[in-house]
Amino acid sequence: MFGNRKKKKVIAYIHTHWDREWYREFEVFRLRLLKVFDHILQMLEDGVIPSFYFDGQVVALLDYLEMRPEKEPLIRKLIAEEKLFIGPFYCLVDEFLTDGICYRKNLEIGLKIAKEFGCKKFVAYLADTFGHSKNVPEILSEFDIDKAVVWRGCPDLKANFKFGGINTVNLVRGYFNDVFSSNMPIVDKANALKSNLDLIAKKSGNTLLLPIGADHLDVPDNIQKQIDRINSILEDYEIVLGSIFDYFEEVNFRSKYDDELRDNSKTFILPGTYSSRLYLKQLNTECSYKLDLASKIQYNFGSEYDSIIEHAYKLLLQNQAHDSICGCSTDLVHEENVIRYKKVLQIANTIIDEIRQTQEKNLTISFKNDDKYKLLEVERTEIEPETQVLSKKLGFPPAILNDTNRIPITEDYTTIYTLLKEFNPDGKKSDLIVDSNTIFNSNMRLEIVDGKINLYNKNKKYENFIEFVRAKDKGDSYNFGPVYDDEYEIAQIKNSQVIAKGHLRSTIRIFTDFFNIDISLDKRSKLLNFKIKWLNVLSNRLWQVKFNLPKKIKETASEDMNMLIFRKFDPDYDIRKNLPKEKGYEAKTNTAPMQRFVWANGFGIITKGLTEYEIFKNSLSITILRSTGIISNPDNPARTTPAGPPIEVPGLQQIGTNKAEFSIGFFPIDDWTDYVEQIYPQTVIF
Repeated sequence: MFGNRKKKKVIAYIHTHWDREWYREFEVFRLRLLKVFDHILQMLEDGVIPSFYFDGQVVALLDYLEMRPEKEPLIRKLIAEEKLFIGPFYCLVDEFLTDGICYRKNLEIGLKIAKEFGCKKFVAYLADTFGHSKNVPEILSEFDIDKAVVWRGCPDLKANFKFGGINTVNLVRGYFNDVFSSNMPIVDKANALKSNLDLIAKKSGNTLLLPIGADHLDVPDNIQKQIDRINSILEDYEIVLGSIFDYFEEVNFRSKYDDELRDNSKTFILPGTYSSRLYLKQLNTECSYKLDLASKIQYNFGSEYDSIIEHAYKLLLQNQAHDSICGCSTDLVHEENVIRYKKVLQIANTIIDEIRQTQEKNLTISFKNDDKYKLLEVERTEIEPETQVLSKKLGFPPAILNDTNRIPITEDYTTIYTLLKEFNPDGKKSDLIVDSNTIFNSNMRLEIVDGKINLYNKNKKYENFIEFVRAKDKGDSYNFGPVYDDEYEIAQIKNSQVIAKGHLRSTIRIFTDFFNIDISLDKRSKLLNFKIKWLNVLSNRLWQVKFNLPKKIKETASEDMNMLIFRKFDPDYDIRKNLPKEKGYEAKTNTAPMQRFVWANGFGIITKGLTEYEIFKNSLSITILRSTGIISNPDNPARTTPAGPPIEVPGLQQIGTNKAEFSIGFFPIDDWTDYVEQIYPQTVIF
């Protein structure tokens, strides 16, 4: 019983989902934020609403206070009275395009700020994230977060379940509920709410949770009066304004779910965002790695860089918000993202350079394998026997640039050599062999024969192993839109030649009608390294590198939050034959997100910021470019309902220079970190 009638209790919480940037730019949205939050603070102060949930992130509050610093005492008062809830995250980042280091930094910084403001109650509020990593609950537990709210990616789950041990609410109908802000008659509003509540009730017990709010939405002044009138109409439910925490205190969490949440049968997970604007993903990966390396170096050498590193992480996390890192915002938004990434790299590289100078030695980075090399930038020409020149450029030596008592002058401009140096050399003769059609060492062999690329590993031949392909894309920033009868174009090999022949590293270049590919191999290495750089002039295309393995691929392993995740696949599934016909559906895909690494059937790929792979029959493909020109295409064949405004964004086509880098090899899955650390070294030596 609730009240005097047999009604189910509906705890409604008021919120706004705040994208800092999306279909409008950051400063434009911030002007809206000032109006919305000014009004909400007034409503809280006047007791018009009992509480407000500020979207699980503190960055929007900080954005507000930059313009309204005089409001801080009131905000602290409302937080202390548990009328305003903030945190635990600094920013609502994407979970599949953000590594575990950044995700932990996001919680570390967000919780510190939230607690400084006096907030004591926290829930991992992930209502709009495009699916959820199975490794997130473990990270939440590290920070004593025992509650979560999710929506996208949930299969047919109850409203309350344990996600990896975390008490979790499945919002069932989503966080988006703007019925109270609409101009509908009150009876129509009651009927609309009843339809949603009926669906929520099927997955809930006697108490339901109802979000009131939407993207960047204010709260109506008469919200309580509307609820009172709707309650008088509803026969099965009674809505009570409260907080998310009221709901967690009243319900039980019994059912369990321990896998990732990427099911799109109930909600859109928008998987095309893994490959939209891949240049952002490449910058993000580089920044995350470099900043982590700079942080480790400064920690080891006791330098005072903590505050600047935290500042850099804040810039990086702002770029990892789902509408930013996912590449589904306006061109101006993503231009600002690039500037933030460049600032992060400036900070990380400067810290590394400055610490190197304080040690008065060259900073070197060692690979954690049997073949140990280091890359050096030096201003000298004497080349030791175990060293190979990779390139040279004109510039100022870091020692001069970082000297606060000197200003670089023309005479200081000199040749800077980039060297590959073998340290702890074993005296063994180089095993590298290269000619115009072949590159190999004692572990790996690649050859070009009759226009095909063959690979040998341990004397086993993989014929026509690598293909470069592209297809038409009628989609948008959110979803790849395949053309039903489209046949993939396959790059035709025209020629190949040696471009570098050295005792530590050799490189062969393959010329195709798509682009040129540089393939490098190091002495005794078990990895082949690929670099592609080309001028794209085509619109609406998906470009992939396809690896043809002997057997069908039914399972993959890939990096997720710096851990492994194993996924099952139906290798015969073809998206082109399964495009949705009814409204409200999103096509299932055989694509999946990865961070730096993917592996299948004994074969591994380590990439520099390529974050999507696809399985079809016996092929494992990685996406190197996906170009479209609209945020949300109403005619996307893979998604029958728009996922956002249909804004044209020419920059999404990525006309101009594009690049891709990755390495490949055959190795046991248990050794995956050793191979990743050859590409992303973790050990620093002075």
